[in-house]
Amino acid sequence: MNASGRVAGPVGSLRDQLDGAHVAVVGLGRTGRAVVDALATLGARIHVFDSREASIEALDASAHTALASCVVSAAVADGEACAAALADSPARLLVVSPGVPATGPVLRTAEAAGIETWSEIELAWRLQQDSSRPDVPWLTLTGTDGKTTTVGMLSAILQAQGLASPAVGNIGTPAIEAVLSGSADALAVELSSFQLHTTRTLSPLASACLNLAADHLDWHGGPEAYAADKARVYARTRLAAVYNLADAATEGMVRQADVVEGCRAVGFTLATPGLGQVGMVEDLLVDRAFHAERRSSGVELATVADLAHLAPGHRTENLPPHILADALAAAALARAAGASAEAVAAGLRAYSPGAHRIVTVAEADSVTWVDNSKATNPHSAEAALTSLPRGTGVWICGGDTKGAQFFDLVRSVRPHLRGAVVIGKDQSDILAALEQEAPGLPVTRIGDAAPERVSAAAVEAAGTMARGGDTVMLAPACASWDQFTSYAQRGDLFAAAARAYTRGDGLQTTDAPAVQEQL
Repeated sequence: MNASGRVAGPVGSLRDQLDGAHVAVVGLGRTGRAVVDALATLGARIHVFDSREASIEALDASAHTALASCVVSAAVADGEACAAALADSPARLLVVSPGVPATGPVLRTAEAAGIETWSEIELAWRLQQDSSRPDVPWLTLTGTDGKTTTVGMLSAILQAQGLASPAVGNIGTPAIEAVLSGSADALAVELSSFQLHTTRTLSPLASACLNLAADHLDWHGGPEAYAADKARVYARTRLAAVYNLADAATEGMVRQADVVEGCRAVGFTLATPGLGQVGMVEDLLVDRAFHAERRSSGVELATVADLAHLAPGHRTENLPPHILADALAAAALARAAGASAEAVAAGLRAYSPGAHRIVTVAEADSVTWVDNSKATNPHSAEAALTSLPRGTGVWICGGDTKGAQFFDLVRSVRPHLRGAVVIGKDQSDILAALEQEAPGLPVTRIGDAAPERVSAAAVEAAGTMARGGDTVMLAPACASWDQFTSYAQRGDLFAAAARAYTRGDGLQTTDAPAVQEQL
Protein backbone atom coordinates (compact mmCIF):
# COMPACT_ATOMS: atom_id res chain seq x y z
CA MET A 1 0.00 0.00 0.00
CA ASN A 2 1.43 3.42 -0.86
CA ALA A 3 1.32 6.56 1.23
CA SER A 4 -2.13 7.50 -0.01
CA GLY A 5 -3.53 4.15 1.14
CA ARG A 6 -4.32 2.93 -2.37
CA VAL A 7 -3.29 -0.30 -4.02
CA ALA A 8 0.20 -0.09 -5.53
CA GLY A 9 0.24 0.31 -9.29
CA PRO A 10 -2.22 1.62 -11.85
CA VAL A 11 -5.97 1.56 -11.42
CA GLY A 12 -7.42 -1.64 -12.80
CA SER A 13 -10.72 -3.37 -13.29
CA LEU A 14 -11.01 -4.50 -9.66
CA ARG A 15 -11.32 -0.91 -8.48
CA ASP A 16 -13.87 -0.27 -11.20
CA GLN A 17 -15.80 -3.29 -9.95
CA LEU A 18 -15.68 -2.52 -6.24
CA ASP A 19 -15.70 1.27 -6.04
CA GLY A 20 -18.98 2.05 -4.30
CA ALA A 21 -20.05 -1.62 -4.22
CA HIS A 22 -21.50 -3.10 -1.03
CA VAL A 23 -19.24 -5.90 0.24
CA ALA A 24 -19.77 -8.04 3.35
CA VAL A 25 -16.83 -9.31 5.41
CA VAL A 26 -17.42 -12.12 7.88
CA GLY A 27 -14.68 -12.59 10.48
CA LEU A 28 -12.38 -9.89 11.85
CA GLY A 29 -9.25 -11.75 12.80
CA ARG A 30 -5.94 -10.65 11.30
CA THR A 31 -6.98 -11.78 7.83
CA GLY A 32 -10.40 -10.15 8.09
CA ARG A 33 -8.87 -6.86 9.18
CA ALA A 34 -6.47 -6.98 6.21
CA VAL A 35 -9.44 -7.60 3.92
CA VAL A 36 -11.31 -4.60 5.34
CA ASP A 37 -8.25 -2.38 4.84
CA ALA A 38 -7.84 -3.57 1.25
CA LEU A 39 -11.51 -3.09 0.39
CA ALA A 40 -11.35 0.42 1.82
CA THR A 41 -8.52 1.30 -0.59
CA LEU A 42 -10.81 0.16 -3.42
CA GLY A 43 -13.66 2.38 -2.32
CA ALA A 44 -16.03 -0.43 -1.31
CA ARG A 45 -18.96 0.06 1.06
CA ILE A 46 -18.17 -2.48 3.74
CA HIS A 47 -20.50 -4.41 6.06
CA VAL A 48 -18.63 -6.33 8.77
CA PHE A 49 -19.79 -9.25 10.91
CA ASP A 50 -18.03 -11.06 13.74
CA SER A 51 -19.23 -13.28 16.56
CA ARG A 52 -16.98 -11.47 19.04
CA GLU A 53 -18.02 -8.05 20.30
CA ALA A 54 -14.38 -7.28 21.12
CA SER A 55 -13.46 -7.59 17.43
CA ILE A 56 -16.08 -5.04 16.39
CA GLU A 57 -14.99 -2.71 19.18
CA ALA A 58 -11.34 -3.05 18.16
CA LEU A 59 -12.24 -2.16 14.57
CA ASP A 60 -14.13 0.91 15.75
CA ALA A 61 -11.31 1.99 18.05
CA SER A 62 -8.60 1.73 15.43
CA ALA A 63 -10.53 2.98 12.41
CA HIS A 64 -8.84 5.86 10.63
CA THR A 65 -10.91 8.42 8.73
CA ALA A 66 -10.78 6.66 5.35
CA LEU A 67 -11.72 3.31 6.85
CA ALA A 68 -14.46 4.78 9.02
CA SER A 69 -16.16 6.27 5.96
CA CYS A 70 -16.08 2.90 4.15
CA VAL A 71 -17.46 0.70 6.94
CA VAL A 72 -21.17 1.42 6.70
CA SER A 73 -22.36 -1.22 9.16
CA ALA A 74 -20.90 -3.52 11.80
CA ALA A 75 -22.74 -6.26 13.65
CA VAL A 76 -21.99 -8.84 16.30
CA ALA A 77 -23.58 -11.98 14.89
CA ASP A 78 -22.90 -15.68 14.75
CA GLY A 79 -24.29 -18.47 12.61
CA GLU A 80 -27.96 -18.02 11.79
CA ALA A 81 -27.99 -14.39 12.93
CA CYS A 82 -25.13 -13.52 10.59
CA ALA A 83 -26.83 -15.34 7.73
CA ALA A 84 -30.07 -13.44 8.30
CA ALA A 85 -28.26 -10.09 8.46
CA LEU A 86 -26.35 -10.93 5.28
CA ALA A 87 -29.56 -11.77 3.45
CA ASP A 88 -31.03 -8.40 4.47
CA SER A 89 -27.93 -6.43 3.49
CA PRO A 90 -27.36 -4.83 0.08
CA ALA A 91 -24.09 -6.76 -0.33
CA ARG A 92 -23.61 -8.69 -3.57
CA LEU A 93 -20.10 -9.87 -2.65
CA LEU A 94 -19.01 -11.70 0.50
CA VAL A 95 -15.39 -12.11 1.62
CA VAL A 96 -15.43 -14.83 4.21
CA SER A 97 -13.09 -15.95 6.96
CA PRO A 98 -11.65 -19.47 6.60
CA GLY A 99 -13.42 -20.39 9.84
CA VAL A 100 -16.90 -20.12 8.33
CA PRO A 101 -17.94 -23.71 7.46
CA ALA A 102 -18.85 -24.69 3.93
CA THR A 103 -22.04 -26.37 5.13
CA GLY A 104 -23.01 -23.60 7.58
CA PRO A 105 -25.83 -21.06 7.34
CA VAL A 106 -23.69 -18.15 6.12
CA LEU A 107 -22.45 -19.79 2.91
CA ARG A 108 -25.78 -21.52 2.33
CA THR A 109 -27.56 -18.16 2.56
CA ALA A 110 -25.05 -16.47 0.28
CA GLU A 111 -25.52 -19.16 -2.36
CA ALA A 112 -29.31 -19.01 -2.13
CA ALA A 113 -29.28 -15.22 -2.38
CA GLY A 114 -26.89 -15.18 -5.35
CA ILE A 115 -24.16 -13.40 -3.36
CA GLU A 116 -20.73 -14.13 -4.83
CA THR A 117 -18.28 -15.44 -2.22
CA TRP A 118 -14.52 -14.94 -2.25
CA SER A 119 -11.75 -15.98 0.09
CA GLU A 120 -9.10 -13.49 1.15
CA ILE A 121 -6.80 -15.40 -1.22
CA GLU A 122 -9.14 -14.67 -4.14
CA LEU A 123 -9.20 -10.96 -3.31
CA ALA A 124 -5.40 -10.91 -2.94
CA TRP A 125 -4.92 -12.63 -6.32
CA ARG A 126 -7.19 -10.14 -8.06
CA LEU A 127 -5.36 -7.28 -6.39
CA GLN A 128 -2.07 -8.73 -7.64
CA GLN A 129 -3.39 -8.88 -11.20
CA ASP A 130 -4.48 -5.23 -10.99
CA SER A 131 -1.19 -4.05 -9.47
CA SER A 132 1.94 -2.75 -11.19
CA ARG A 133 3.49 -6.24 -10.74
CA PRO A 134 0.94 -8.72 -12.10
CA ASP A 135 3.66 -11.20 -13.08
CA VAL A 136 4.84 -11.93 -9.52
CA PRO A 137 4.64 -15.75 -9.41
CA TRP A 138 2.45 -17.50 -6.86
CA LEU A 139 3.63 -20.94 -5.75
CA THR A 140 0.78 -22.61 -3.91
CA LEU A 141 0.53 -25.74 -1.82
CA THR A 142 -1.94 -27.62 0.32
CA GLY A 143 -2.23 -31.02 1.99
CA THR A 144 -3.52 -32.53 5.19
CA ASP A 145 -0.08 -32.42 6.83
CA GLY A 146 3.26 -30.73 6.19
CA LYS A 147 1.98 -27.50 4.63
CA THR A 148 3.69 -25.09 7.00
CA THR A 149 7.02 -26.91 6.92
CA THR A 150 6.99 -27.08 3.12
CA VAL A 151 5.99 -23.46 2.56
CA GLY A 152 8.71 -22.37 5.00
CA MET A 153 11.29 -24.42 3.11
CA LEU A 154 10.04 -23.00 -0.19
CA SER A 155 10.32 -19.44 1.07
CA ALA A 156 13.85 -20.09 2.36
CA ILE A 157 14.96 -21.58 -0.98
CA LEU A 158 13.58 -18.65 -2.95
CA GLN A 159 15.26 -16.22 -0.59
CA ALA A 160 18.55 -18.09 -1.10
CA GLN A 161 17.97 -17.46 -4.81
CA GLY A 162 17.87 -13.75 -4.02
CA LEU A 163 14.10 -13.27 -4.25
CA ALA A 164 11.92 -11.47 -1.73
CA SER A 165 9.56 -14.37 -1.14
CA PRO A 166 7.45 -14.27 2.02
CA ALA A 167 5.56 -17.34 3.22
CA VAL A 168 1.92 -16.27 3.34
CA GLY A 169 -1.61 -17.60 3.57
CA ASN A 170 -2.63 -20.23 6.07
CA ILE A 171 0.78 -19.92 7.73
CA GLY A 172 -0.42 -16.75 9.47
CA THR A 173 0.54 -13.76 7.30
CA PRO A 174 -2.36 -12.84 5.00
CA ALA A 175 -1.42 -12.94 1.34
CA ILE A 176 -3.24 -9.67 0.88
CA GLU A 177 -0.73 -7.88 3.13
CA ALA A 178 2.16 -9.03 0.94
CA VAL A 179 0.35 -8.01 -2.23
CA LEU A 180 -0.49 -4.55 -0.92
CA SER A 181 3.11 -3.97 0.15
CA GLY A 182 4.20 -4.47 -3.47
CA SER A 183 7.65 -5.71 -2.39
CA ALA A 184 7.47 -9.46 -3.07
CA ASP A 185 9.29 -11.04 -6.02
CA ALA A 186 7.44 -14.33 -5.48
CA LEU A 187 4.87 -15.63 -3.01
CA ALA A 188 5.07 -18.99 -1.22
CA VAL A 189 1.41 -19.55 -0.43
CA GLU A 190 0.08 -22.13 2.04
CA LEU A 191 -3.58 -22.86 1.37
CA SER A 192 -6.03 -24.68 3.61
CA SER A 193 -9.05 -26.49 2.25
CA PHE A 194 -11.13 -23.73 3.85
CA GLN A 195 -9.39 -21.05 1.76
CA LEU A 196 -9.51 -23.09 -1.43
CA HIS A 197 -13.26 -23.61 -1.08
CA THR A 198 -13.94 -19.95 -1.96
CA THR A 199 -11.01 -19.26 -4.31
CA ARG A 200 -12.16 -18.78 -7.90
CA THR A 201 -9.57 -17.41 -10.36
CA LEU A 202 -6.11 -17.98 -8.84
CA SER A 203 -3.65 -19.17 -11.51
CA PRO A 204 -0.39 -20.18 -9.82
CA LEU A 205 2.90 -20.75 -11.59
CA ALA A 206 3.25 -24.08 -9.77
CA SER A 207 1.11 -25.89 -7.22
CA ALA A 208 1.24 -28.97 -4.99
CA CYS A 209 -0.93 -31.16 -2.80
CA LEU A 210 1.36 -32.97 -0.36
CA ASN A 211 -1.01 -35.67 0.85
CA LEU A 212 -4.63 -36.40 1.68
CA ALA A 213 -6.06 -37.90 4.87
CA ALA A 214 -9.38 -37.47 6.66
CA ASP A 215 -9.55 -34.12 8.47
CA HIS A 216 -12.01 -31.24 8.95
CA LEU A 217 -14.85 -33.41 7.68
CA ASP A 218 -17.36 -31.59 9.88
CA TRP A 219 -16.45 -28.29 8.17
CA HIS A 220 -16.73 -29.66 4.64
CA GLY A 221 -19.58 -32.06 5.21
CA GLY A 222 -17.73 -35.24 4.20
CA PRO A 223 -14.52 -36.73 2.75
CA GLU A 224 -15.50 -36.20 -0.88
CA ALA A 225 -16.08 -32.48 -0.38
CA TYR A 226 -12.82 -32.17 1.56
CA ALA A 227 -10.85 -33.88 -1.21
CA ALA A 228 -12.55 -31.77 -3.89
CA ASP A 229 -11.52 -28.56 -2.14
CA LYS A 230 -7.93 -29.76 -1.75
CA ALA A 231 -7.86 -30.57 -5.48
CA ARG A 232 -8.72 -26.94 -6.30
CA VAL A 233 -5.06 -26.06 -5.64
CA TYR A 234 -4.20 -27.38 -9.11
CA ALA A 235 -6.83 -25.41 -11.03
CA ARG A 236 -5.35 -23.08 -13.67
CA THR A 237 -1.74 -24.00 -12.79
CA ARG A 238 0.56 -22.73 -15.55
CA LEU A 239 3.90 -24.58 -15.34
CA ALA A 240 4.08 -27.48 -12.85
CA ALA A 241 1.48 -29.47 -10.92
CA VAL A 242 3.48 -31.23 -8.20
CA TYR A 243 2.10 -34.39 -6.60
CA ASN A 244 3.13 -37.15 -4.18
CA LEU A 245 3.90 -40.50 -5.82
CA ALA A 246 3.21 -42.20 -2.48
CA ASP A 247 -0.32 -40.77 -2.33
CA ALA A 248 -2.51 -41.89 -5.22
CA ALA A 249 -5.15 -39.32 -4.34
CA THR A 250 -2.83 -36.44 -5.23
CA GLU A 251 -1.92 -38.01 -8.57
CA GLY A 252 -5.62 -38.42 -9.30
CA MET A 253 -6.16 -34.74 -8.53
CA VAL A 254 -3.53 -33.77 -11.10
CA ARG A 255 -4.97 -36.07 -13.76
CA GLN A 256 -8.38 -34.44 -13.37
CA ALA A 257 -7.19 -30.85 -12.92
CA ASP A 258 -8.11 -28.14 -15.39
CA VAL A 259 -4.62 -26.67 -15.84
CA VAL A 260 -3.21 -24.24 -18.39
CA GLU A 261 -2.06 -25.89 -21.62
CA GLY A 262 1.61 -26.85 -21.35
CA CYS A 263 1.56 -27.40 -17.58
CA ARG A 264 3.53 -30.52 -16.59
CA ALA A 265 2.85 -33.07 -13.86
CA VAL A 266 5.88 -33.45 -11.57
CA GLY A 267 6.00 -36.20 -8.97
CA PHE A 268 8.09 -36.27 -5.81
CA THR A 269 9.20 -39.54 -4.25
CA LEU A 270 11.48 -40.96 -1.58
CA ALA A 271 12.58 -43.53 -4.18
CA THR A 272 14.88 -43.03 -7.16
CA PRO A 273 13.20 -40.43 -9.40
CA GLY A 274 12.11 -41.22 -12.90
CA LEU A 275 11.88 -38.76 -15.76
CA GLY A 276 9.82 -35.74 -14.75
CA GLN A 277 10.27 -36.40 -11.02
CA VAL A 278 12.32 -35.30 -8.01
CA GLY A 279 13.45 -37.94 -5.53
CA MET A 280 16.21 -39.62 -3.57
CA VAL A 281 19.37 -41.37 -4.74
CA GLU A 282 20.99 -42.72 -1.57
CA ASP A 283 21.43 -39.58 0.58
CA LEU A 284 20.99 -37.09 -2.28
CA LEU A 285 17.91 -35.08 -3.27
CA VAL A 286 17.88 -35.29 -7.07
CA ASP A 287 15.97 -33.43 -9.81
CA ARG A 288 14.98 -35.12 -13.06
CA ALA A 289 12.21 -32.67 -13.91
CA PHE A 290 13.57 -29.15 -14.36
CA HIS A 291 16.89 -29.31 -16.19
CA ALA A 292 17.84 -29.68 -19.83
CA GLU A 293 19.54 -33.09 -19.51
CA ARG A 294 16.76 -34.66 -17.43
CA ARG A 295 16.18 -37.48 -19.96
CA SER A 296 19.63 -38.92 -19.31
CA SER A 297 20.66 -37.74 -15.85
CA GLY A 298 19.66 -36.04 -12.63
CA VAL A 299 20.94 -32.95 -10.85
CA GLU A 300 21.92 -33.05 -7.17
CA LEU A 301 19.91 -30.49 -5.26
CA ALA A 302 20.89 -31.16 -1.64
CA THR A 303 21.90 -33.91 0.77
CA VAL A 304 20.23 -35.42 3.80
CA ALA A 305 22.92 -33.68 5.87
CA ASP A 306 21.41 -30.34 4.80
CA LEU A 307 18.30 -31.36 6.80
CA ALA A 308 20.03 -32.77 9.89
CA HIS A 309 18.99 -29.79 12.01
CA LEU A 310 15.35 -30.85 11.53
CA ALA A 311 15.84 -34.35 12.98
CA PRO A 312 15.24 -35.27 16.63
CA GLY A 313 18.56 -34.83 18.35
CA HIS A 314 19.94 -33.46 15.05
CA ARG A 315 20.79 -37.00 13.96
CA THR A 316 20.16 -37.75 10.30
CA GLU A 317 19.22 -41.35 11.08
CA ASN A 318 16.22 -39.96 12.99
CA LEU A 319 15.10 -37.67 10.18
CA PRO A 320 11.39 -38.33 9.62
CA PRO A 321 10.63 -39.44 6.05
CA HIS A 322 7.89 -36.84 5.77
CA ILE A 323 10.47 -34.07 6.30
CA LEU A 324 12.39 -35.42 3.30
CA ALA A 325 9.15 -35.53 1.31
CA ASP A 326 8.35 -31.93 2.29
CA ALA A 327 11.84 -30.85 1.19
CA LEU A 328 11.42 -32.55 -2.18
CA ALA A 329 8.04 -30.86 -2.73
CA ALA A 330 9.48 -27.47 -1.78
CA ALA A 331 12.44 -28.05 -4.10
CA ALA A 332 10.14 -28.93 -7.01
CA LEU A 333 8.06 -25.77 -6.54
CA ALA A 334 11.19 -23.64 -6.23
CA ARG A 335 12.78 -25.19 -9.32
CA ALA A 336 9.62 -24.34 -11.24
CA ALA A 337 10.30 -20.71 -10.29
CA GLY A 338 13.90 -20.93 -11.52
CA ALA A 339 15.78 -21.65 -8.29
CA SER A 340 19.26 -23.11 -8.77
CA ALA A 341 20.45 -26.35 -7.18
CA GLU A 342 22.75 -24.29 -4.97
CA ALA A 343 19.80 -22.23 -3.74
CA VAL A 344 17.86 -25.39 -2.86
CA ALA A 345 20.68 -26.68 -0.65
CA ALA A 346 21.31 -23.28 0.93
CA GLY A 347 17.63 -22.69 1.57
CA LEU A 348 17.12 -26.08 3.21
CA ARG A 349 20.12 -25.49 5.47
CA ALA A 350 18.78 -22.04 6.40
CA TYR A 351 15.23 -23.17 7.05
CA SER A 352 14.18 -23.04 10.68
CA PRO A 353 11.11 -25.09 11.59
CA GLY A 354 8.01 -23.45 12.96
CA ALA A 355 7.35 -23.77 16.65
CA HIS A 356 5.93 -27.09 17.86
CA ARG A 357 6.87 -29.05 14.73
CA ILE A 358 9.38 -31.75 15.69
CA VAL A 359 11.50 -29.32 17.71
CA THR A 360 14.13 -30.75 20.05
CA VAL A 361 13.56 -28.85 23.31
CA ALA A 362 15.84 -30.74 25.73
CA GLU A 363 18.51 -33.45 25.84
CA ALA A 364 19.91 -35.17 28.91
CA ASP A 365 21.15 -38.63 29.86
CA SER A 366 21.00 -39.62 26.17
CA VAL A 367 17.23 -38.95 26.07
CA THR A 368 15.89 -36.47 23.49
CA TRP A 369 12.72 -34.50 24.22
CA VAL A 370 10.75 -33.40 21.14
CA ASP A 371 7.83 -30.96 20.94
CA ASN A 372 5.52 -31.92 18.09
CA SER A 373 2.36 -30.39 19.55
CA LYS A 374 1.29 -29.34 16.05
CA ALA A 375 0.57 -33.03 15.33
CA THR A 376 -3.14 -32.57 15.96
CA ASN A 377 -4.42 -35.53 13.92
CA PRO A 378 -3.46 -39.21 13.67
CA HIS A 379 -1.85 -38.84 10.25
CA SER A 380 0.70 -36.25 11.37
CA ALA A 381 1.48 -38.09 14.62
CA GLU A 382 2.10 -41.32 12.70
CA ALA A 383 4.52 -39.63 10.31
CA ALA A 384 6.66 -38.37 13.18
CA LEU A 385 6.60 -41.44 15.43
CA THR A 386 7.39 -43.98 12.72
CA SER A 387 10.67 -42.17 12.06
CA LEU A 388 11.99 -43.24 15.47
CA PRO A 389 14.09 -46.40 15.82
CA ARG A 390 12.10 -49.41 16.97
CA GLY A 391 11.29 -49.50 20.66
CA THR A 392 12.79 -46.09 21.46
CA GLY A 393 9.77 -43.77 21.56
CA VAL A 394 7.91 -42.57 24.63
CA TRP A 395 4.72 -41.12 23.23
CA ILE A 396 2.73 -38.36 24.96
CA CYS A 397 -0.70 -38.40 23.33
CA GLY A 398 -4.33 -37.44 23.79
CA GLY A 399 -6.62 -34.44 23.91
CA ASP A 400 -9.70 -33.42 21.94
CA THR A 401 -10.09 -36.24 19.42
CA LYS A 402 -12.33 -34.31 17.00
CA GLY A 403 -14.13 -37.60 16.44
CA ALA A 404 -11.04 -39.39 15.09
CA GLN A 405 -10.25 -43.08 15.58
CA PHE A 406 -6.80 -44.29 16.65
CA PHE A 407 -6.64 -48.04 15.97
CA ASP A 408 -4.73 -47.70 12.69
CA LEU A 409 -2.38 -45.13 14.24
CA VAL A 410 -1.52 -47.28 17.25
CA ARG A 411 -1.05 -50.37 15.07
CA SER A 412 1.41 -48.46 12.90
CA VAL A 413 3.46 -46.83 15.66
CA ARG A 414 3.50 -49.70 18.18
CA PRO A 415 6.85 -51.15 16.96
CA HIS A 416 8.50 -47.78 17.56
CA LEU A 417 7.30 -47.33 21.15
CA ARG A 418 8.69 -48.09 24.58
CA GLY A 419 5.60 -46.68 26.27
CA ALA A 420 2.83 -44.10 26.15
CA VAL A 421 1.58 -41.33 28.41
CA VAL A 422 -2.04 -40.36 27.84
CA ILE A 423 -3.41 -36.89 28.59
CA GLY A 424 -6.81 -35.38 27.80
CA LYS A 425 -10.12 -35.08 29.57
CA ASP A 426 -11.66 -38.01 27.71
CA GLN A 427 -9.04 -40.69 27.15
CA SER A 428 -11.39 -43.53 26.24
CA ASP A 429 -10.79 -43.61 22.48
CA ILE A 430 -6.99 -43.64 22.69
CA LEU A 431 -6.98 -46.10 25.58
CA ALA A 432 -9.25 -48.44 23.63
CA ALA A 433 -6.85 -48.34 20.68
CA LEU A 434 -3.83 -48.92 22.90
CA GLU A 435 -5.50 -51.85 24.63
CA GLN A 436 -6.45 -53.52 21.35
CA GLU A 437 -3.42 -52.72 19.20
CA ALA A 438 -0.59 -52.48 21.78
CA PRO A 439 -1.19 -55.10 24.46
CA GLY A 440 1.64 -55.18 26.97
CA LEU A 441 2.79 -51.63 26.25
CA PRO A 442 3.41 -49.65 29.46
CA VAL A 443 0.84 -46.84 29.61
CA THR A 444 0.48 -44.03 32.14
CA ARG A 445 -2.73 -42.03 32.31
CA ILE A 446 -2.56 -38.44 33.55
CA GLY A 447 -5.57 -37.14 35.43
CA ASP A 448 -7.31 -33.89 34.50
CA ALA A 449 -5.88 -30.76 36.09
CA ALA A 450 -4.63 -27.26 35.25
CA PRO A 451 -2.53 -27.14 32.05
CA GLU A 452 0.78 -26.64 33.86
CA ARG A 453 0.09 -29.63 36.13
CA VAL A 454 -0.92 -31.87 33.25
CA SER A 455 2.27 -31.03 31.37
CA ALA A 456 4.50 -31.53 34.40
CA ALA A 457 2.90 -34.88 35.27
CA ALA A 458 3.17 -36.11 31.67
CA VAL A 459 6.84 -35.16 31.50
CA GLU A 460 7.62 -36.85 34.81
CA ALA A 461 5.83 -40.03 33.73
CA ALA A 462 7.61 -40.03 30.36
CA GLY A 463 10.97 -39.45 32.00
CA THR A 464 10.42 -42.43 34.27
CA MET A 465 9.77 -44.63 31.21
CA ALA A 466 12.61 -43.39 29.02
CA ARG A 467 16.01 -45.07 28.70
CA GLY A 468 19.26 -43.90 27.15
CA GLY A 469 18.87 -43.47 23.38
CA ASP A 470 15.10 -42.92 23.64
CA THR A 471 13.04 -40.00 22.36
CA VAL A 472 10.15 -38.57 24.35
CA MET A 473 7.80 -37.02 21.82
CA LEU A 474 4.71 -34.92 22.40
CA ALA A 475 2.70 -35.90 19.31
CA PRO A 476 -0.86 -35.78 20.64
CA ALA A 477 -2.77 -36.79 17.49
CA CYS A 478 -5.53 -34.62 18.96
CA ALA A 479 -6.51 -30.99 19.28
CA SER A 480 -5.65 -29.15 22.48
CA TRP A 481 -8.86 -27.37 23.38
CA ASP A 482 -10.04 -29.71 26.13
CA GLN A 483 -7.17 -28.85 28.50
CA PHE A 484 -5.12 -26.09 26.84
CA THR A 485 -5.89 -22.80 25.11
CA SER A 486 -4.01 -23.88 21.96
CA TYR A 487 -1.50 -26.37 20.61
CA ALA A 488 1.08 -23.61 21.13
CA GLN A 489 0.39 -23.43 24.86
CA ARG A 490 0.47 -27.22 25.06
CA GLY A 491 3.86 -27.29 23.35
CA ASP A 492 5.30 -24.41 25.36
CA LEU A 493 4.31 -26.00 28.67
CA PHE A 494 5.74 -29.36 27.59
CA ALA A 495 9.03 -27.72 26.60
CA ALA A 496 9.26 -25.83 29.89
CA ALA A 497 8.48 -28.97 31.90
CA ALA A 498 10.99 -31.04 29.91
CA ARG A 499 13.76 -28.50 30.52
CA ALA A 500 12.92 -28.36 34.21
CA TYR A 501 12.92 -32.14 34.43
CA THR A 502 16.27 -32.54 32.68
CA ARG A 503 17.79 -29.88 34.98
CA GLY A 504 16.57 -31.85 37.97
CA ASP A 505 14.15 -29.18 39.14
CA GLY A 506 11.27 -30.46 41.24
CA LEU A 507 7.92 -30.72 39.43
CA GLN A 508 4.67 -30.10 41.26
CA THR A 509 2.21 -32.68 39.98
CA THR A 510 0.08 -33.53 43.00
CA ASP A 511 -3.26 -32.53 41.46
CA ALA A 512 -2.61 -34.37 38.17
CA PRO A 513 -2.35 -37.97 39.39
CA ALA A 514 -0.59 -40.48 37.16
CA VAL A 515 -1.96 -44.01 36.87
CA GLN A 516 0.46 -46.65 35.58
CA GLU A 517 -1.12 -49.44 33.54
CA GLN A 518 0.11 -52.40 31.54
CA LEU A 519 -2.47 -52.75 28.78
